[in-house]
Amino acid sequence: MAGATKRDYYEVLGVARDADEATIKRAFKRLAIKYHPDHCSEPDAEEKFREINEAYQVLSDPTKRQMYDQHGFDGLNSMGQGAQGFSSQDFSDIFGDIFGDFFGGGGGASRGGPRVQPGQDMRIVVELSLEEAVSGVTRKINLKTLAECENCHGQGSKNPSNRKECPRCHGQGFIQSRQGFFAVRQECPDCHGAGFVFTDPCPKCHGEGRVEKTRSLNIDIPAGVDSGDRIRLRGAGMAGVRGAPSGDLFVDIRVRPHDIFTRDGNDLHCEINVPFVTAALGGQMEIPTLEGKVNITIPEGTQPGRVMRLANKGVKSTRSRTKGHLYCHINVEVPTGLSEEQKDLLRRFDELSHKGGASKEASKSRVNQGKNTEEGVFSSMKNFFNDLKK
Repeated sequence: MAGATKRDYYEVLGVARDADEATIKRAFKRLAIKYHPDHCSEPDAEEKFREINEAYQVLSDPTKRQMYDQHGFDGLNSMGQGAQGFSSQDFSDIFGDIFGDFFGGGGGASRGGPRVQPGQDMRIVVELSLEEAVSGVTRKINLKTLAECENCHGQGSKNPSNRKECPRCHGQGFIQSRQGFFAVRQECPDCHGAGFVFTDPCPKCHGEGRVEKTRSLNIDIPAGVDSGDRIRLRGAGMAGVRGAPSGDLFVDIRVRPHDIFTRDGNDLHCEINVPFVTAALGGQMEIPTLEGKVNITIPEGTQPGRVMRLANKGVKSTRSRTKGHLYCHINVEVPTGLSEEQKDLLRRFDELSHKGGASKEASKSRVNQGKNTEEGVFSSMKNFFNDLKK
């Protein structure tokens, strides 16, 4: 940019002329994130990013800021600090300091200092039957992971004090490469961010302090879990480099569909096929629950679609002490393959139904006559169904 066309640096960052250092830094970070060419699709994003960076380099430096406040751009040009006067190294330092936590670094890592490398988290899926999910179970698994080296006890060397500065990163813990306008920092592959290497590394783990290993693990799954639940086992993931903390193991629960029951939160649902005669006359039926079979009473005149609730026969959730219910949905079985005698009985039943008073007048008549008529009809129906059972 020519000096006459440049915008005022305070205007570029959107801060007052008496803004303190922290305010200037916050403004720069906000704008730099907004216009970073890797994340901004505006055609002039790179040019705006350069302008923001240039303004920050001046206003964040007390000497340059004083010169700019007193003499403007001409004062900076006289110092050799114009638009071409900012070195790539200056920009790299600012880039690492401001964007460290934005791009995944943080604390000492963003400043390039040596750091420990914790182990990675791991994730597995455990499938359970509904019975196992409701009652809880201990599941044994074999896990292929990076575990602590037994030869050096995770230290990377039997003599951890025998170490030297990493020759590749010169003790920084990272290596830096430049891709055009941007500087990219990556963890040093030789020291894994520690900044040092051993002079006598462990021959089994080659100084890393961990080796690939398959280990057995017992996972206690509490009663009441459901699909989508996740169990976190701290420290059960991959071992860290040279004694650094291990990662965590996340166990995702998946419950297989059941042949009889479906689950809705803490409640269970099932369908019961009730014989036609039992639905009409009532009776006892044995039905399954997760705790074993129980007898229930089917009221006479039970209609298809009726739902019967068995209290506290559902699931006890891991999140509460309350237990759900079992809801039985009634399906009435209509007989098939009837003999001629049975068909005749059904025709008799149909006649009795009409004689029993489907009309309002017949209904009123039965009310006026007391229960004699109703008892007679019901007695006939009972006889019919009893004949049907034969």
